[in-house]
Amino acid sequence: MSTLAHTMMTAARSADSGLAGPGELDRYPYAEAPVTERLGAPSWDGSDPELGRVGRRAAGSRGRGLHGQLVQQLGQMIVSGDLGADRPLVPEEIGQRFEVSRTVVRESLRVLEAKGLVSARPNVGTRVRPVSDWNLLDPDIIEWRAFGPQRDNQRRELSELRWTIEPLAARLAAGHGREDIQQRLSDMVEIMSHALGQGDALTFSRADAEFHSLLIQVAGNRMLEHLSGIVSSALQVSGGPVTGCDRPTDASLGHHARIVDALAAGDSAAAEAAMRQLLIVHPEVERVVPAPREH
Repeated sequence: MSTLAHTMMTAARSADSGLAGPGELDRYPYAEAPVTERLGAPSWDGSDPELGRVGRRAAGSRGRGLHGQLVQQLGQMIVSGDLGADRPLVPEEIGQRFEVSRTVVRESLRVLEAKGLVSARPNVGTRVRPVSDWNLLDPDIIEWRAFGPQRDNQRRELSELRWTIEPLAARLAAGHGREDIQQRLSDMVEIMSHALGQGDALTFSRADAEFHSLLIQVAGNRMLEHLSGIVSSALQVSGGPVTGCDRPTDASLGHHARIVDALAAGDSAAAEAAMRQLLIVHPEVERVVPAPREH
């Protein structure tokens, strides 16, 4: 096994056990495990019973501390529909109920405003915005939708986007003979192979996510590269029971390897075809995209 493969597999196991990893872990921005902090079980017995329901939700957060948790919980409640469009959000009430400072509330609402979830106007206050105003490509909103009442629609939409983005990225990548990236892609396939053999779904998913991210980067299209976060989010929420990744299979691994071979040969058509076959492996895609016709 290569040093890279060993490092990634060790790091994945450390993350899964809750232990600090050897440095590689910071490169994989997966959502943290649900936590129960002070925000996890607030006392909501006042005039706003809907906000009280947050205590019964899982409270993971990409952020750190109270600010990150408050963004996560309010975001989940808005996306799930617990806080409907045009619903007023009173900062003073939020701060009191969650036992956080005015600064924490203010900064959290600013983050949600940047995502298009709320708007703040003079003499009107802060209100929840309709779905049409949300930044649906924001990784947090993708995650919140994927694990809420809209999960089926979100996963279908992500699959459709992947079908549009990734075959094109594979075709373009075949025209950019960057040996360093191609070697890195080969490394990811090696890591996935070892992980599959050992039943290590977490390491497989992390290598898989990096594979797809690298492929989009090497395509040489800045706009496609900007969309790489969508693919990472899709892999994270695609339905795996533990890791949130696609289920590792020999078929999936084989398609990844064929993509690497096509890139090394500079065969854009073969790279695109292999990517389409890879996406069909995923159950979510198979429901919305027909298999390519045989010519």
